[in-house]
Amino acid sequence: MNPKSCLGLSRAFLFLFNLLFFALGCLLLATSLWVLLDRQSFAALLGSPLSGLRVWAWVCAGAGALALLLGGLGGLGALRASRALLGLYFGVLLLLLVAQVTLAALGYTQRDSVAAALAASAQELIRGYPTLGAPGDPHESWDALQQQLGCCGWTGPQDWEPPGIVACSCLRAPNGTHGRPTALPHGRCPTAGPREMFHTGCAESVWGWLDENLLAVVGGSVGFGLLELCLLMLSMFLVRNLDPHCELR
Repeated sequence: MNPKSCLGLSRAFLFLFNLLFFALGCLLLATSLWVLLDRQSFAALLGSPLSGLRVWAWVCAGAGALALLLGGLGGLGALRASRALLGLYFGVLLLLLVAQVTLAALGYTQRDSVAAALAASAQELIRGYPTLGAPGDPHESWDALQQQLGCCGWTGPQDWEPPGIVACSCLRAPNGTHGRPTALPHGRCPTAGPREMFHTGCAESVWGWLDENLLAVVGGSVGFGLLELCLLMLSMFLVRNLDPHCELR
């Protein structure tokens, strides 16, 4: 294959991949805005009693914005054969890869400290859970975690005070029409009642989920890292071999 064909194929691959990345970013960002502006409709569509959607929406919005940035830089750089845009794309992608590797290394080497900090944060959320009135966003996210993992408290229901009163998300939601779970009320509920309460602590549920899905999480992270490495190599190849006088205007 002659050099021009190789450059053309590399540019086409980089453009198509980043076009897909850009479309994914648009989808994530649009969905996140929908959730932030109209959480009730989104929760109804899911048929779930989830209330802590806002935090996850902000996370998805950040991921969508990053995907838009990378997709735009890479796709436009490949389309216009711009060494400047491709160099910027390479720099942003390299920073992202370095940040991922750093976080993974810190998470592994400092896993005991991370676990202790996570436990302290969870206990602080539980202690700050309002006794009366609707919970705020961080507490709604905790409610969502308890409902999704089927757990109560960090170590167990005894974490909630005063005794006999827990977050309503500690109770099993009864099935409503069409077998969908009925949304639980926000705030506190008495433990004695017609609904059954979760008795497992969220610490056990979280670590159990991680153990069950460790292979998938590690495999996905490694696969994504290898993909980023390939894109880095491809963008650097184009930066080094594109003719600076032939950029499309």
